[in-house]
Amino acid sequence: MPLPVKYLMLFSAVILTGLILLNVYTAKDWRTASRESAKIAPDPTTTNEAVLHVYGADAWGWRGWFAIHTWIAAKRTGETAYTVYDVVGWRGYNGQPVLRIAKDVPDRYWYGQKPRILKALKGTGVDELIVAVNNAAEDYPWKDTYRAFPGPNSNTFTAWIAKQVPKLELNLPFSAIGSGYLE
Repeated sequence: MPLPVKYLMLFSAVILTGLILLNVYTAKDWRTASRESAKIAPDPTTTNEAVLHVYGADAWGWRGWFAIHTWIAAKRTGETAYTVYDVVGWRGYNGQPVLRIAKDVPDRYWYGQKPRILKALKGTGVDELIVAVNNAAEDYPWKDTYRAFPGPNSNTFTAWIAKQVPKLELNLPFSAIGSGYLE
């Protein structure tokens, strides 16, 4: 291999490594990253009808280059708060189940990353889907287990719900790493 090509490859590798390290070691801190509402979900106090949303946001840090984190938020007709269904690995470090079902802000930023809606359902027939989602979440087999790759993780959970409730007609994007864990 000619000498200039060798140096070009070495220079390229150094630049690529520097860019990776620059992104990994930024001033960003997950403890102070925004977890505020993105103001995407309808206000539950003024929206009487049922709402079911599936959200996705870029994963934290370098993982966000190629992966998303997904979760589900729902409110039945007449409810004034959303129930959020999500799986987060760090809960397991504290001896808690990684699956959490709780009244919460439905459309929080995922540690600084703005969520996007992957599926939105509203109105007639959605209450029945919410019941089915809740039942499937209660039956989720990996409530206490989390592995970023190959799963089970947050995307495995959302894929589990989609498989148990086919009427959702939910297709997760390729970046939902772990959604194929069920196959």
